[in-house]
Amino acid sequence: MWTKHHKKRKLGRFVMPLLTVAFLSYFGYHSVHGEFGLKATERLDRQRTERQARLNELTRQRVTLEKEVALLSDGSLERDMLDEKARFGLNMSRTDEIVIFH
Repeated sequence: MWTKHHKKRKLGRFVMPLLTVAFLSYFGYHSVHGEFGLKATERLDRQRTERQARLNELTRQRVTLEKEVALLSDGSLERDMLDEKARFGLNMSRTDEIVIFH
């Protein structure tokens, strides 16, 4: 029966912990800085809130414009609305009028 005697090396007991540290470091770094990491998630949340605010503003403007168009093209044309738009577009008023822009 043949037996081999191996000398125990001090370096051998550090291999597994070094591999573990390397593995955890790699995945830890990419979980924070990667394409789907924490920083990317924060950036996407910030963009989402900014774009939601912009969408709400544009929706409000659209509703306002739709109301004005409905007044102008309802079949029964509102004379006051037509007069207001014409004066605003031409930047004209009579001398006895007071103009308040809002």
